[in-house]
Amino acid sequence: MQKLGTDLHETACFVISVAARMLNVHPQTLRYYERAGLIAPSRSKGNIRLYSPEDIQRALQIKRLIEDLGVNLAGVEVIIKLTDRIREQELELAELRAHLAAAKSDARRLRAAAPREA
Repeated sequence: MQKLGTDLHETACFVISVAARMLNVHPQTLRYYERAGLIAPSRSKGNIRLYSPEDIQRALQIKRLIEDLGVNLAGVEVIIKLTDRIREQELELAELRAHLAAAKSDARRLRAAAPREA
């Protein structure tokens, strides 16, 4: 396991051999997933693949879809893209709900502060 960066959000990263062992797959399987565009590990300055915990989770999801459900790579790609899209929309919806709640709060505050007309 390697620690990279001096960023506030340091993330543990794993080289391909460690990631493959964690997932119980051959390193070539991870390269295959990458070539298919299903995962995109970061690269070190020496061009070594570095898998984040999120990459590991995604690879595990891909492995489960293929091995447990018999989904082919084209199907996996569709499922992954739809899952990502749903996640994005859920985040956007949560943001919009927060904005709406803030706007409602502002409106109530403004109504309460407005002079009353008889």
